[in-house]
Amino acid sequence: MENWVEKDLEYIWHPCSQMKDYEELNPIVINKGEGVYLYDIEGNRYLDVISSWWCNLLGHCNPKINQAVKKQIDELEHVIFANFTHTEAIKLCERLSKLLPEGLCKFNFTDNGSSAIEAAMKVSFQYHQQTGNPQKTKFMALTDAYHGETIGALSAGDCDLYTKLYKPILMDIKKIQAPDCFRCPYGKGRNNCDCKCFEHAEKAFKKYGNETAAMLVEPLLQGSAGMKIYPPLYLKKLREICDKYNVHLLADEIATGFGRTGKMFAFNHANVSPDIMCLSKGLTGGYMPMALFVTTKKIYDAFYADYNTGKAFMHSHTYSGNPLACSAANAVLDILEDGSVLKKAQENALYFNNIINDKFLNHKNVGEVRHIGLINAIELVKDKSTKEPFDGKLRTGYQIYKKALKRGLILRPLGDVIYFNPPLIIDKNAMDYAVETAFECLNEVLPD
Repeated sequence: MENWVEKDLEYIWHPCSQMKDYEELNPIVINKGEGVYLYDIEGNRYLDVISSWWCNLLGHCNPKINQAVKKQIDELEHVIFANFTHTEAIKLCERLSKLLPEGLCKFNFTDNGSSAIEAAMKVSFQYHQQTGNPQKTKFMALTDAYHGETIGALSAGDCDLYTKLYKPILMDIKKIQAPDCFRCPYGKGRNNCDCKCFEHAEKAFKKYGNETAAMLVEPLLQGSAGMKIYPPLYLKKLREICDKYNVHLLADEIATGFGRTGKMFAFNHANVSPDIMCLSKGLTGGYMPMALFVTTKKIYDAFYADYNTGKAFMHSHTYSGNPLACSAANAVLDILEDGSVLKKAQENALYFNNIINDKFLNHKNVGEVRHIGLINAIELVKDKSTKEPFDGKLRTGYQIYKKALKRGLILRPLGDVIYFNPPLIIDKNAMDYAVETAFECLNEVLPD
């Protein structure tokens, strides 16, 4: 019998991992997925309550998406997307244009979320160069942001875990102090807030707005920062100030799109539209690597000219508009089309948050439970009254993660923030199991 773990450790360098940890916690070899569950080669079952890095939107091996990809692979696997096209891509863009915030109507395909961010930044920069604003060469973003791993996207991020080592080679992107509703310096709460913290944005725009091309933002939810959630009013204020200074509002909806926040897109909560939106993860239901940036006709028109003017957007990806990925994305829209999945997810979100609050809120080391849609985050603290965090060297969240794996639950905390970000199809039985198991593991590491 093959020793797959041994072979994995011989050849594979896993992402976002200290490989020395794998000496103690070997890689788990998965060979089957079904719904919200994954199964390893030894027959153990795991509840995937983090959607395999937030992308598995409608369950593993969803029959409708499976069938769409199987059908497509017998018809067309790939075609160059310059001067060629195909029906699955055309249908996808037409359908998305009716669902996206108003004004977003021109679609550019890339391979992954980081690449979509990178391409969107280049489009914004080039737009200003071609419309009489050559001074607009800078970008702004929020502190604690995460936008991806390519150099431009990483530069826009502000999570030291990913960026600190690389700062000497990163772009100089201006960072605006992000909202912090858990440790609000103004003494406000998430539900009684007039976003006084927006004063940091006002100061930054006053100083840099005239030379800034775009402002990048993760709408409502800063994921890698620990599922930090802030009010929709902040997005409205960003929209207004970007208009004032002729700065593009660039929405990173890679993690928040397709119902993750309870609405189709996070920007829907604020009833405003960005100038550019980046999509990935749930776009294909977690099946295939694909991403989009979507923009307005106004921005698109600045690139529409005779070839010799040099105004074309000369940015490409080999797998742009891949037919297999487009067929998966169209199947996702087929499933979401009648609204019943989102409606059920919204109902279940209330149940999920209630049982999490009931179980966790009174624990001596739980500082806050926050939620949006089916996403719930439990921030662990050393001292509940002062909100003092644990020493990161203790890896408290990681200790809970290891115990949960033994019970068949995949948590993978963000530092000391335990979170749940399950597929939209999760049922109440799975929610009950996830909450009870996570609480048991928390109590083993931090007895109440």
